[in-house]
Amino acid sequence: MTKTPELPSLKGQPWLMDPQLQGLLRALGRDKARIVGGAVRNALLGEVVEDVDIATAWPPQEAMRLAKEAGFAVHPVALDHGSVIVSRRGRAFEVTTLRRDVETDGRHAKVAFTADWAADAARRDFTMNALYADAAGHVFDPLGGYGDLMARRVRFIGDARARIGEDYLRILRFFRFWARYGADAPDAEALAACEAERAGLGRISRERIRAEISRLLVAPRAVEAVLFMAGTGVDGQVFPAACEGDRMALARMALDDERFGLAADWLLRLCALCGPGEQLRDAFRLSRAESRVVAQLGALAVPGDGNWRAFIYRHGNDAACGAARLAHARGALGDADFAALVKLAKEWTAPVFPLRGTDALAAGVAPGARVGQILRKVEERWLAQGFVPEGREGLLALLARVIEEEGA
Repeated sequence: MTKTPELPSLKGQPWLMDPQLQGLLRALGRDKARIVGGAVRNALLGEVVEDVDIATAWPPQEAMRLAKEAGFAVHPVALDHGSVIVSRRGRAFEVTTLRRDVETDGRHAKVAFTADWAADAARRDFTMNALYADAAGHVFDPLGGYGDLMARRVRFIGDARARIGEDYLRILRFFRFWARYGADAPDAEALAACEAERAGLGRISRERIRAEISRLLVAPRAVEAVLFMAGTGVDGQVFPAACEGDRMALARMALDDERFGLAADWLLRLCALCGPGEQLRDAFRLSRAESRVVAQLGALAVPGDGNWRAFIYRHGNDAACGAARLAHARGALGDADFAALVKLAKEWTAPVFPLRGTDALAAGVAPGARVGQILRKVEERWLAQGFVPEGREGLLALLARVIEEEGA
């Protein structure tokens, strides 16, 4: 692979100068290892670089030996595909031997290892992901990916249908990458290929689908991506049959997030699009905690009387804010009420109800279920009165009045 002189250099960027990264590249050899994919892509765009993946011309066993000799711990994760994780001093990198596809079935690939950088680039999905950089920051672009990257054009390498046929998940990766990086309309050839091959998504595990959708829904152009998915029929292969497909609700939630500085939440956005139904659990392999959130979102009704403090007290700041975000997105909560609740959820801490069973007993309530009943009545009145009276002494007086009224 020949370095293209006109390409920019990444020399001196802080992430590239990381001692552990430089040590690993030095151990593998100047001409035998390159940084590849997302790290190079994001660095060229001036965005944050997080995970750093390395491609190497060494066979897996030799790459592991060299890394071990340099003091790195080695963790084989997918040796059949030439991938190992190497780590040292809190930093971890995935190192993968250059490969070419021998056989693919739309889900898995049988690969052969190679020392040919161009062959490795040609088997990747999008041109913007086939960019490499060496330890000095020189960028290598065997397939013209730099031009596509700077134009924010997501384009399959070679024939789009052929690339998709190697792994049908690339359909969702296309929409996800376009939602994240795309500037203009999606590539027409890619859209046509996604539509033609969409049935192949039925062969992909729900776990892999979830991973893509969870990232797509929080991307800057998520709403438009979902619209294009609907236009190609891809949405019917991904979302459950009961999904309402409420793209207006999704759009309102995205606008709310931007307006109020709220962190995009893929599960909330999924509920805005599909409705907070039980069908989401299996369709996206939700965890127990996520399933509880969806069930709570489906059950909570925001108060019509505007008693937001009581709502937050009962359900917590995060749950209240989530319920309000969903209700506003789906048209069940007005703009003023939504703004008020978001502000409260961000700034207000609910007081703690200080009375306990011992207080009821000391006030003369007989032991048993009646203790809890009386305390709940006191708490409900306290909430209805706007957390008045304040303080323990005032609540003890309220407890006495409730006991008297109830004849307990």
